[in-house]
Amino acid sequence: MLFYPAALPLSAQTLAYAAGVIRGYRWKIGSCWRKLNPGRQALLVLAYLRKGETFTELAAGFGVGIATAWRYVTETVGCALAAAKQAGHAFVVIDGTLIPTDRLAADRPFYSGKHRRHGMNLQVIASPHGDILWVSGPLPGSVHDLTAARVWGIVRELAAAGLVVLADKGYTGAGDHVRTPYRGRNKPTSQKAANRAHAQLRAPGERANAQLKAWRILRKLRCCPWRAGQLAKAIHVLQAREIEG
Repeated sequence: MLFYPAALPLSAQTLAYAAGVIRGYRWKIGSCWRKLNPGRQALLVLAYLRKGETFTELAAGFGVGIATAWRYVTETVGCALAAAKQAGHAFVVIDGTLIPTDRLAADRPFYSGKHRRHGMNLQVIASPHGDILWVSGPLPGSVHDLTAARVWGIVRELAAAGLVVLADKGYTGAGDHVRTPYRGRNKPTSQKAANRAHAQLRAPGERANAQLKAWRILRKLRCCPWRAGQLAKAIHVLQAREIEG
């Protein structure tokens, strides 16, 4: 196997943060010596999440076994989830995104008719500025966005919090606190203007999904599709740290 130097488009602050999380976890569990120090483990995990490298490639590049590379990633993702934070805003944006998988055509529950491909449905709540606030667990791609939001209790919790929610037409019927565009043809001028204003307010929040997809591991999962939510939540924490940097 050949080796070559490669760049990882992330800041040193994100690497330092991930390494610190790993270092704290090792101290907490009283972990013994490991082949990779926290910094190298963090770099391995970031390469997996950001560039979508396979465990075979990572294992060879970092001089560890494939099982060890998998264990390092799983361990670090769990640590990042524990560090997640929440924030409150005047209104939030909810949007569904499909995380493509390598499922076969026979796996109908994973097939999204809307996107015409197999994948997992994730619900993402974002701030008005496009910062990711919360990411749901995964559901098969065939599940409608509104159904997914109800499964995870998002509609109920947002209503209880008194938050105004902006969403696309897929969430019509979610409740009075979930504002969706007016539907139908030949709408009056007032409704057209309201739809334009709604789209302008929602657009920055919808960019949160683009932030997730910047991490190539979420462009097409080669692992168990049910890990999509866990990976996305870990990326949420790391992305927030990257933006702060």
